[in-house]
Amino acid sequence: MSVTSPQSAPPSTPPGLRTGTLGTADIAFFVVSAAAPLTVMAGVAPIAIALGGIGAPAGYLLAGLTLAVFAVGFTAMSRHVKGGGAFYAYITQGLGRPAGIGAALLAMVGYNGMEIGVYGLLGSATQDTVHALFGTDVPWLPVSLAGLLLIWYGGFRSIDFGAKLLGVLLVAETGILVLLAAGVLLDGGAHGLSAASFAPGNVLVPGTAAVLAFAFAAFTGFESTVIYRREARDPDRTVPRATYIAVGFLGLFYAFTVWIAIQSFGDAAVVKAAGSDPGGLFFTAITTYVGGWAADLMHVLIVTSVIASLLAFHNAINRYGLALADEGVLPRAIARIHPKHRSPYVAGAAQTVLGAVVVLGFWAAGADPYDQLLLWVNTPGMLGLMALQLLAALAVPFFFRRVTHQEGVWRTVVAPVAATLLLAVAITLVATHIDLFTAAPPLVNGALMAVAPAVFVIGLALAWRLKRTRPTTYERFGH
Repeated sequence: MSVTSPQSAPPSTPPGLRTGTLGTADIAFFVVSAAAPLTVMAGVAPIAIALGGIGAPAGYLLAGLTLAVFAVGFTAMSRHVKGGGAFYAYITQGLGRPAGIGAALLAMVGYNGMEIGVYGLLGSATQDTVHALFGTDVPWLPVSLAGLLLIWYGGFRSIDFGAKLLGVLLVAETGILVLLAAGVLLDGGAHGLSAASFAPGNVLVPGTAAVLAFAFAAFTGFESTVIYRREARDPDRTVPRATYIAVGFLGLFYAFTVWIAIQSFGDAAVVKAAGSDPGGLFFTAITTYVGGWAADLMHVLIVTSVIASLLAFHNAINRYGLALADEGVLPRAIARIHPKHRSPYVAGAAQTVLGAVVVLGFWAAGADPYDQLLLWVNTPGMLGLMALQLLAALAVPFFFRRVTHQEGVWRTVVAPVAATLLLAVAITLVATHIDLFTAAPPLVNGALMAVAPAVFVIGLALAWRLKRTRPTTYERFGH
């Protein structure tokens, strides 16, 4: 009997991601958690009410319908593009490698902007919670740095650990809003329940454009379902289902919750209340209809909502980094998978270090954690992801013209073209109301809006360089 020597033993196969782990609900938890429903409602929806009046709930429904149309072509393409690169893979196969490489760079900057800025929100939200509950003040920087370590650990652990944690946090943050809704509905609201929010005369008002801008921003990141394709069970069915569930839930839940907030004050009084104290609107409502203890709990759950959003975006960024390292664009070390947890732990560590550098940089400059770290970093990230949605919608019909398929014309042409036009309108709305998102002077707003197109152009230049210096990497990119 022959014995294979250690020197001649075949090398072991490097560990990969944990395949067949995530079901529809798990993926939906990641996506909905990234949107941070409680934080969006308590922190942003009152501003939408103040600007758009009692017709604000309809704005969230319209945004949800637009993104549902986008999801038609997006999910149809997900059955034909099997890689983990999501946006950039779709754009590459529809619009070509230069656009795909530009999209890849834009995706990394966009997702990092959406996540890293939220560490400022974690610091400021924790400050507000501690002050509200205990009357004391805490510095924001240690909270944000502790958050970085916590999120790193959550991403380091297995994907099913993250899914279970996000499931618990999401149930908690949506549960407190359901509790508020129950209190308002059982009490009949301030002056009886009203459907006036959905009357055309209250929806088609000048402030609706601002409401729509906020509404589209509230869905940012919902498309990340496809990033988890490698780890999904039966991805051809799981990923589309999770996408529709996420966008459907967010659209209906946002609209319903904003309507509940309006009923809690009454149609005649809510706009004034939202304008005078937007940050306190939901806390006043839940104190009135449920009790002070529920307001205290809501303060705590806003912090956990932010943590859930951070973890969801962190996991998405790690998988984008992994995909780009597999492509050969990022260093191969980024593609290392932990042998036990089967997580992209090097990508997670790199993302955490980047986050720490940005957070410490804003702190050293004396920046405000909310007005500058959150708003100035998040806004270009949001615009970048919206631009990627538009490019992905545009890529769908071009892709299906070149491949053999059995998809219908609704999925491959009508819905993608409609989504492209609607998303172009959404980006225009956000850009023309950029001051509402940043609270910054025009010069700063111009710089923030220039980030996404500048990054995309740099990506085009990178594509040209790759084609000249590393043609093999260039040719296999996105495929």
